[in-house]
Amino acid sequence: MKVINDWQDYQILDMANGQKLEYWKDISLLRPDPQIIWNDKKYPNLWQNIDAIYERSSTGGGHWTIKNKQMKSQWQIMYQDLTFNLKLMGFKHTGLFPEQAYNWNYIRRVIQECEHPVKVLNLFAYTGAASIAALKEGADVVHVDSSRGMIDWAKENVKANHLEDKPIRFLVDDVVKFVKREVRRGNKYDIILMDPPSFGRGSKNEIWNIEKDLYELVKMCTELLSDDPLLFIINSYSTGLSKTILENILNLTINKKKNGKITSDELGLPMKNSNLILPCGIFARWEKE
Repeated sequence: MKVINDWQDYQILDMANGQKLEYWKDISLLRPDPQIIWNDKKYPNLWQNIDAIYERSSTGGGHWTIKNKQMKSQWQIMYQDLTFNLKLMGFKHTGLFPEQAYNWNYIRRVIQECEHPVKVLNLFAYTGAASIAALKEGADVVHVDSSRGMIDWAKENVKANHLEDKPIRFLVDDVVKFVKREVRRGNKYDIILMDPPSFGRGSKNEIWNIEKDLYELVKMCTELLSDDPLLFIINSYSTGLSKTILENILNLTINKKKNGKITSDELGLPMKNSNLILPCGIFARWEKE
């Protein structure tokens, strides 16, 4: 497991009863997590002063309950030299997944070590953390997401990092349709990143199902790789897929045309003052040897 333990503005303070108590700079949040199946709180006193709690509904979904009426509706945190805008979203999210810092660091290092300009394609790109990591190192980025709201948020994050003058294209589009058009256009990328949801709906109500659609999407993306590609990363939070399955997909697609090194692992976040680690999804990575 790759454990990300160098955050300053984010920490897990405690975990129990299917919930994680988190510190996001100056704000403490309590959110559900199905991985937390034990009941004992290690630091019960910390659970007394929580700014907001995400409470699940018995009929599905849920809502945020604000405990601190002085809490800001939007705030910023930093990871190293990257700045991100946060706010409370539906379905318990804040607009950032801290465990992905492992991939941001990897992307930045690969771009730093490359001796030529790098083109990056970020699919299911969400609020743009990986796009910003690539932009920071001088890459040319294409950022694709089916949600106009996520694209607008990503633009805000780019602005927060003072990268507005850097080469990034934002597209509100269905990822599969976009990739098909890019193949027809003959466009090529040195790095392709994707963080597909388990299920999703495109900009024109296209249905995405990761178990049915991921393989064909990755296979199509092989046509978008440059002659000398650097990196291909798939992230997943889908419980039905293992890291070995993601490795298999890369072996059957990318590695068939571009022989390289394939790695997969879990991502995890440590709990402060504890030896506990919270599993936070998986990734598989193809990279140039």
